[in-house]
Amino acid sequence: MDRIAPDLAELAARLFEDLRAAHHDGVGITRETYGAGETAAMRRVAALARQAGLTTAWDAAANLRISLPGTDPRLPAAACGSHLDSVPQGGNFDGAAGVIAGLLALLAAQRAGPRPRTLLLLVMRGEESAWYGRPYLGSSALFGGFDPKWLDLPCLQDSSRKLREAMAGEGAEVATIAAGTRLLDPATISHFVELHIEQGPVMVARGVPVGLVSGIRGNFRHPAARCLGEAAHSGAVPRWLRRDAVLGAADLAMRLDASWRTLLERGEDLVMTFGIFTTDPREHAMTRVPGEVRFTLEYRSESEATLQDFLELAESEAAEVARERRVKIELGPAVRTPPAVMDARLLALAQRLCTAGGLAHEVLASGAGHDAAIFANAGVPSAMVFIRNEHGSHNPHEAMEMDDFLEGAAVLQALLLQGAEAVGR
Repeated sequence: MDRIAPDLAELAARLFEDLRAAHHDGVGITRETYGAGETAAMRRVAALARQAGLTTAWDAAANLRISLPGTDPRLPAAACGSHLDSVPQGGNFDGAAGVIAGLLALLAAQRAGPRPRTLLLLVMRGEESAWYGRPYLGSSALFGGFDPKWLDLPCLQDSSRKLREAMAGEGAEVATIAAGTRLLDPATISHFVELHIEQGPVMVARGVPVGLVSGIRGNFRHPAARCLGEAAHSGAVPRWLRRDAVLGAADLAMRLDASWRTLLERGEDLVMTFGIFTTDPREHAMTRVPGEVRFTLEYRSESEATLQDFLELAESEAAEVARERRVKIELGPAVRTPPAVMDARLLALAQRLCTAGGLAHEVLASGAGHDAAIFANAGVPSAMVFIRNEHGSHNPHEAMEMDDFLEGAAVLQALLLQGAEAVGR
């Protein structure tokens, strides 16, 4: 596995710093989905690519494509990529690390001389859901999966602006996207590799610089769940006559937490969160037994079967709590995002590469979503490489070390160049 050349490492460091300087908002990094900052960052990368002699193009969704043409156009292209939008006041490495690593891979391959297979770097629009409430906008459009209803989504920071206006303003062909036109045929891609910072604490805690992703968790979300009891005087109603909504919802939370622990002990992949848990501030009081609690419930897993089983468990436990505590629990409909499994052959290749190179690594699931999920679920064999990163993500304190980045970038480069043979395409 070839290491990144020193001059390319310097190029990466300068590009990270240029992006930070251009898009620092006084607190963190802000590059709005289908906004001027995202476009400016993409144009900066495109300009560097063109200066180096790579080919650049923009598709109907205003995604950027950078390619190093191969000598045999009949072969499907080996692809990599990520995104350049950020959450408001986010960090400088989320998304950008994958784009810069992909650029280094193409530049290194260019130096090595002609090869049969075209190499493709995709810089995709709108991976973050923070702006319009939907992730994967650019990658969904690639495979005709962009729902036309999304065009009318309002910007969460300024409801007067709609997604269709933002897309048109940054050069997207809205009519083409609304028609569901597929912009990229999955059969023309041999495999896809995405590098990304880890957005949780596992790799830092375990002291490994590089992570190899086994799958991207799907999720079920209940955004409007509630527990209904009966409001009462806190001093006048004994326990046996109460219909306490808070204790009912809390009982459900604790039962599901116990089940979560049991599933983990059995080796199943699952995370669960009650993200909102509140009584009505217009009604609640220290001396009032609450009659209603509103909450959200989300659970994520690599396994579709685990998600379905946990949904049934949550409904069963809600019914049991409701019976015992004489309350009513409404989970509401589950909003579903399917999981994505990374290609086992590419994962095995990545493990061999790391082992041969003496690189400490960890196989782990991704709890956050990534564009690679769209490729995997479109039938493109996909892989992900994680880079150790302190302080989590979606905040200004992301702290990826350049040495770790260069190790991961070398893994991405090797997977890009060798992955087609591993998957037989």
